[in-house]
Amino acid sequence: MTAVGSWHFVPMKKFRIWFIAMIGVVAVATTILASSLGLRSAGLAGTSPGRHFRDDASAHLSLLPSMILWAWDRPEDLRFPVPKRVGVSFLAETLTLIGGAVQVKPRLHPLKVTPGTPLVACARIEVDARYPPTLTSDQVSATASSIARLGTLRGVIAIQVDFDATKSQRAFYAELLHELRRRLPPAMPLSITALASWCAGDPWLDGLPIDEAVPMIFRMGPDAPEVRLLVANGGDFTPGVCRESIGISTDEPISSLPTLRRRYIFNFGGWSQAAVRALIAEGIRP
Repeated sequence: MTAVGSWHFVPMKKFRIWFIAMIGVVAVATTILASSLGLRSAGLAGTSPGRHFRDDASAHLSLLPSMILWAWDRPEDLRFPVPKRVGVSFLAETLTLIGGAVQVKPRLHPLKVTPGTPLVACARIEVDARYPPTLTSDQVSATASSIARLGTLRGVIAIQVDFDATKSQRAFYAELLHELRRRLPPAMPLSITALASWCAGDPWLDGLPIDEAVPMIFRMGPDAPEVRLLVANGGDFTPGVCRESIGISTDEPISSLPTLRRRYIFNFGGWSQAAVRALIAEGIRP
Protein backbone atom coordinates (compact mmCIF):
# COMPACT_ATOMS: atom_id res chain seq x y z
CA MET A 1 0.00 0.00 0.00
CA THR A 2 1.26 3.42 -0.95
CA ALA A 3 0.35 6.52 1.03
CA VAL A 4 -1.16 9.45 -0.86
CA GLY A 5 1.52 11.82 -1.98
CA SER A 6 4.39 9.33 -1.56
CA TRP A 7 6.69 8.03 -4.31
CA HIS A 8 6.85 4.42 -5.48
CA PHE A 9 8.66 2.65 -8.31
CA VAL A 10 7.07 0.90 -11.29
CA PRO A 11 8.85 -1.79 -13.34
CA MET A 12 10.09 -0.41 -16.68
CA LYS A 13 7.75 -2.50 -18.88
CA LYS A 14 4.70 -1.54 -16.85
CA PHE A 15 5.91 2.04 -16.81
CA ARG A 16 6.02 2.15 -20.64
CA ILE A 17 2.46 0.80 -20.84
CA TRP A 18 1.27 3.28 -18.23
CA PHE A 19 3.07 6.16 -19.95
CA ILE A 20 1.57 5.39 -23.37
CA ALA A 21 -1.88 5.11 -21.83
CA MET A 22 -1.49 8.45 -20.11
CA ILE A 23 -0.42 10.09 -23.36
CA GLY A 24 -3.62 8.81 -24.93
CA VAL A 25 -5.73 10.15 -22.09
CA VAL A 26 -4.08 13.56 -22.28
CA ALA A 27 -4.50 13.65 -26.05
CA VAL A 28 -8.21 12.85 -25.79
CA ALA A 29 -8.69 15.41 -23.04
CA THR A 30 -6.87 18.04 -25.06
CA THR A 31 -9.01 17.30 -28.11
CA ILE A 32 -12.20 17.57 -26.05
CA LEU A 33 -11.04 20.85 -24.51
CA ALA A 34 -10.06 22.28 -27.88
CA SER A 35 -13.40 21.24 -29.35
CA SER A 36 -15.22 22.80 -26.44
CA LEU A 37 -13.35 26.07 -26.85
CA GLY A 38 -13.96 25.97 -30.57
CA LEU A 39 -17.70 25.51 -30.03
CA ARG A 40 -17.75 28.35 -27.57
CA SER A 41 -15.95 30.61 -30.01
CA ALA A 42 -18.28 29.60 -32.79
CA GLY A 43 -21.26 30.24 -30.55
CA LEU A 44 -20.05 33.75 -29.84
CA ALA A 45 -19.52 34.56 -33.49
CA GLY A 46 -22.18 36.92 -34.73
CA THR A 47 -23.26 38.01 -31.25
CA SER A 48 -22.58 41.39 -29.72
CA PRO A 49 -18.85 42.09 -29.38
CA GLY A 50 -17.50 42.00 -25.87
CA ARG A 51 -18.39 39.49 -23.19
CA HIS A 52 -19.72 39.64 -19.70
CA PHE A 53 -17.11 38.63 -17.18
CA ARG A 54 -19.88 36.82 -15.33
CA ASP A 55 -21.80 34.18 -17.25
CA ASP A 56 -24.79 34.67 -14.93
CA ALA A 57 -24.95 38.45 -15.42
CA SER A 58 -28.38 38.32 -17.07
CA ALA A 59 -29.85 36.43 -14.14
CA HIS A 60 -28.49 38.99 -11.69
CA LEU A 61 -29.66 41.94 -13.79
CA SER A 62 -33.20 40.54 -13.82
CA LEU A 63 -33.38 41.76 -10.22
CA LEU A 64 -33.16 45.36 -11.41
CA PRO A 65 -36.17 47.39 -12.55
CA SER A 66 -36.49 48.44 -16.19
CA MET A 67 -36.55 52.14 -15.22
CA ILE A 68 -34.29 53.58 -12.53
CA LEU A 69 -34.37 57.21 -11.41
CA TRP A 70 -31.06 58.72 -10.38
CA ALA A 71 -31.36 60.62 -7.08
CA TRP A 72 -28.18 62.65 -6.84
CA ASP A 73 -26.73 65.14 -4.36
CA ARG A 74 -29.90 66.96 -3.26
CA PRO A 75 -32.96 66.27 -1.09
CA GLU A 76 -35.34 63.88 -2.86
CA ASP A 77 -38.85 62.85 -1.88
CA LEU A 78 -40.12 60.05 -4.11
CA ARG A 79 -43.03 58.96 -1.93
CA PHE A 80 -45.57 59.15 -4.71
CA PRO A 81 -47.22 56.42 -6.78
CA VAL A 82 -45.05 55.22 -9.66
CA PRO A 83 -45.53 52.37 -12.12
CA LYS A 84 -44.16 48.98 -11.22
CA ARG A 85 -40.60 48.19 -12.26
CA VAL A 86 -39.37 51.66 -11.28
CA GLY A 87 -36.40 51.88 -8.91
CA VAL A 88 -34.04 54.50 -7.54
CA SER A 89 -30.25 54.73 -7.81
CA PHE A 90 -29.15 57.15 -5.14
CA LEU A 91 -25.82 58.77 -4.38
CA ALA A 92 -24.90 56.94 -1.19
CA GLU A 93 -21.39 58.25 -0.66
CA THR A 94 -18.58 60.16 -2.34
CA LEU A 95 -15.03 58.85 -2.04
CA THR A 96 -12.09 61.13 -2.77
CA LEU A 97 -8.71 59.60 -3.53
CA ILE A 98 -6.16 61.98 -2.02
CA GLY A 99 -2.49 61.04 -1.83
CA GLY A 100 -2.41 57.61 -0.22
CA ALA A 101 -5.72 58.08 1.59
CA VAL A 102 -9.42 57.73 0.85
CA GLN A 103 -11.82 60.33 2.19
CA VAL A 104 -15.41 59.15 2.48
CA LYS A 105 -18.31 61.60 2.56
CA PRO A 106 -21.70 59.97 3.19
CA ARG A 107 -24.89 61.24 1.63
CA LEU A 108 -25.89 64.40 3.48
CA HIS A 109 -29.30 65.05 1.92
CA PRO A 110 -32.47 63.16 2.84
CA LEU A 111 -33.84 60.52 0.48
CA LYS A 112 -37.45 59.49 1.00
CA VAL A 113 -38.92 56.59 -0.94
CA THR A 114 -41.99 54.39 -0.73
CA PRO A 115 -41.30 51.21 1.26
CA GLY A 116 -40.41 48.36 -1.07
CA THR A 117 -38.83 50.59 -3.72
CA PRO A 118 -35.84 48.75 -5.29
CA LEU A 119 -32.72 50.74 -4.43
CA VAL A 120 -29.30 50.86 -6.08
CA ALA A 121 -26.58 52.37 -3.88
CA CYS A 122 -24.24 54.48 -6.00
CA ALA A 123 -20.71 55.40 -4.90
CA ARG A 124 -19.07 58.36 -6.62
CA ILE A 125 -15.26 58.31 -6.80
CA GLU A 126 -13.34 61.55 -7.27
CA VAL A 127 -9.64 62.42 -7.40
CA ASP A 128 -8.03 65.30 -5.49
CA ALA A 129 -6.33 67.63 -7.97
CA ARG A 130 -3.83 69.04 -5.47
CA TYR A 131 -2.62 65.71 -4.08
CA PRO A 132 -2.82 63.06 -6.83
CA PRO A 133 -3.65 59.59 -5.53
CA THR A 134 -0.96 56.94 -5.18
CA LEU A 135 -3.40 54.30 -6.46
CA THR A 136 -1.94 51.64 -4.18
CA SER A 137 -3.38 48.31 -3.14
CA ASP A 138 -4.17 49.87 0.23
CA GLN A 139 -6.34 52.46 -1.51
CA VAL A 140 -8.03 49.68 -3.46
CA SER A 141 -8.80 47.81 -0.26
CA ALA A 142 -10.07 50.87 1.63
CA THR A 143 -12.26 51.99 -1.28
CA ALA A 144 -13.70 48.51 -1.88
CA SER A 145 -14.41 48.06 1.83
CA SER A 146 -16.39 51.32 2.05
CA ILE A 147 -18.42 50.63 -1.10
CA ALA A 148 -19.14 47.01 -0.14
CA ARG A 149 -20.77 48.17 3.10
CA LEU A 150 -23.42 49.96 1.04
CA GLY A 151 -24.78 46.55 0.08
CA THR A 152 -26.01 46.07 3.65
CA LEU A 153 -28.27 49.14 3.60
CA ARG A 154 -31.99 48.46 3.83
CA GLY A 155 -33.68 48.04 0.47
CA VAL A 156 -30.44 48.01 -1.54
CA ILE A 157 -30.46 45.31 -4.22
CA ALA A 158 -27.42 46.40 -6.26
CA ILE A 159 -24.23 48.47 -6.13
CA GLN A 160 -23.22 51.07 -8.71
CA VAL A 161 -19.85 52.80 -9.03
CA ASP A 162 -19.45 56.18 -10.74
CA PHE A 163 -15.82 56.94 -11.61
CA ASP A 164 -14.60 58.81 -14.68
CA ALA A 165 -11.28 57.01 -14.63
CA THR A 166 -8.53 58.31 -16.90
CA LYS A 167 -6.34 55.88 -18.83
CA SER A 168 -3.67 56.05 -16.13
CA GLN A 169 -6.31 55.18 -13.51
CA ARG A 170 -7.85 52.21 -15.31
CA ALA A 171 -5.58 49.59 -13.75
CA PHE A 172 -6.54 50.87 -10.31
CA TYR A 173 -10.22 50.88 -11.25
CA ALA A 174 -10.07 47.34 -12.61
CA GLU A 175 -8.35 46.11 -9.44
CA LEU A 176 -10.95 47.92 -7.35
CA LEU A 177 -13.84 46.29 -9.19
CA HIS A 178 -12.30 42.83 -8.79
CA GLU A 179 -11.84 43.43 -5.06
CA LEU A 180 -15.33 44.86 -4.71
CA ARG A 181 -16.85 41.91 -6.55
CA ARG A 182 -15.04 39.58 -4.13
CA ARG A 183 -16.52 41.40 -1.13
CA LEU A 184 -20.11 41.58 -2.37
CA PRO A 185 -22.63 38.73 -2.15
CA PRO A 186 -22.30 36.62 -5.32
CA ALA A 187 -25.86 37.33 -6.47
CA MET A 188 -25.74 41.11 -5.96
CA PRO A 189 -25.52 42.99 -9.28
CA LEU A 190 -22.50 45.25 -9.75
CA SER A 191 -23.05 48.17 -12.11
CA ILE A 192 -20.82 51.03 -13.22
CA THR A 193 -21.53 54.23 -15.09
CA ALA A 194 -19.51 54.55 -18.29
CA LEU A 195 -18.33 57.46 -20.37
CA ALA A 196 -19.94 57.15 -23.77
CA SER A 197 -16.49 56.91 -25.36
CA TRP A 198 -15.78 53.74 -23.31
CA CYS A 199 -18.73 52.09 -25.02
CA ALA A 200 -17.96 53.28 -28.55
CA GLY A 201 -15.09 51.05 -29.54
CA ASP A 202 -12.89 51.09 -26.44
CA PRO A 203 -12.37 47.45 -25.36
CA TRP A 204 -11.03 48.11 -21.87
CA LEU A 205 -14.36 47.22 -20.24
CA ASP A 206 -14.15 43.63 -21.48
CA GLY A 207 -13.20 41.28 -18.70
CA LEU A 208 -14.22 43.53 -15.82
CA PRO A 209 -16.25 41.68 -13.14
CA ILE A 210 -19.37 43.80 -13.69
CA ASP A 211 -22.91 43.01 -14.74
CA GLU A 212 -23.50 46.20 -16.68
CA ALA A 213 -21.80 49.42 -17.78
CA VAL A 214 -24.31 52.24 -18.22
CA PRO A 215 -23.38 54.46 -21.20
CA MET A 216 -23.96 58.07 -20.17
CA ILE A 217 -25.30 59.75 -23.30
CA PHE A 218 -25.63 63.23 -21.85
CA ARG A 219 -23.07 65.86 -20.85
CA MET A 220 -20.74 63.96 -23.19
CA GLY A 221 -18.29 66.71 -24.05
CA PRO A 222 -16.16 66.34 -27.21
CA ASP A 223 -17.45 62.81 -27.90
CA ALA A 224 -21.05 63.99 -28.21
CA PRO A 225 -21.29 64.37 -32.03
CA GLU A 226 -19.80 60.94 -32.71
CA VAL A 227 -22.01 59.16 -30.16
CA ARG A 228 -25.16 61.01 -31.22
CA LEU A 229 -24.47 60.09 -34.86
CA LEU A 230 -23.92 56.45 -33.88
CA VAL A 231 -27.25 56.31 -32.06
CA ALA A 232 -29.14 58.30 -34.70
CA ASN A 233 -27.99 55.88 -37.42
CA GLY A 234 -29.25 52.90 -35.47
CA GLY A 235 -25.78 51.85 -34.35
CA ASP A 236 -24.97 50.31 -31.03
CA PHE A 237 -22.23 50.19 -28.44
CA THR A 238 -19.44 47.67 -28.86
CA PRO A 239 -18.77 46.02 -25.45
CA GLY A 240 -21.49 43.59 -24.44
CA VAL A 241 -21.73 45.09 -20.96
CA CYS A 242 -22.79 48.40 -22.54
CA ARG A 243 -25.84 46.81 -24.13
CA GLU A 244 -27.82 46.11 -21.00
CA SER A 245 -28.80 49.69 -20.08
CA ILE A 246 -28.47 53.33 -21.01
CA GLY A 247 -28.18 56.59 -19.08
CA ILE A 248 -30.16 59.61 -20.23
CA SER A 249 -31.20 63.02 -18.91
CA THR A 250 -34.59 64.69 -19.06
CA ASP A 251 -33.07 67.90 -20.41
CA GLU A 252 -31.18 66.28 -23.31
CA PRO A 253 -33.68 64.30 -25.35
CA ILE A 254 -32.14 61.88 -27.83
CA SER A 255 -34.11 60.22 -30.58
CA SER A 256 -33.67 56.65 -31.78
CA LEU A 257 -32.48 55.25 -28.47
CA PRO A 258 -31.64 51.54 -28.51
CA THR A 259 -34.70 49.57 -27.46
CA LEU A 260 -35.13 47.02 -24.69
CA ARG A 261 -32.56 48.70 -22.45
CA ARG A 262 -32.83 49.51 -18.79
CA ARG A 263 -33.16 53.28 -18.48
CA TYR A 264 -31.22 55.20 -15.84
CA ILE A 265 -32.61 58.72 -15.88
CA PHE A 266 -31.27 61.98 -14.49
CA ASN A 267 -33.57 64.89 -13.77
CA PHE A 268 -31.53 67.92 -12.78
CA GLY A 269 -34.67 69.66 -11.54
CA GLY A 270 -35.49 66.99 -8.96
CA TRP A 271 -38.04 64.20 -9.12
CA SER A 272 -41.79 64.51 -8.73
CA GLN A 273 -44.80 62.48 -9.78
CA ALA A 274 -45.39 64.97 -12.62
CA ALA A 275 -41.81 64.46 -13.85
CA VAL A 276 -42.25 60.69 -13.96
CA ARG A 277 -45.59 61.03 -15.74
CA ALA A 278 -43.93 63.31 -18.30
CA LEU A 279 -41.36 60.62 -19.04
CA ILE A 280 -44.06 58.05 -19.64
CA ALA A 281 -46.01 60.49 -21.82
CA GLU A 282 -42.87 60.90 -23.94
CA GLY A 283 -42.76 57.16 -24.50
CA ILE A 284 -40.13 56.25 -21.91
CA ARG A 285 -41.91 53.42 -20.16
CA PRO A 286 -40.77 51.01 -17.44
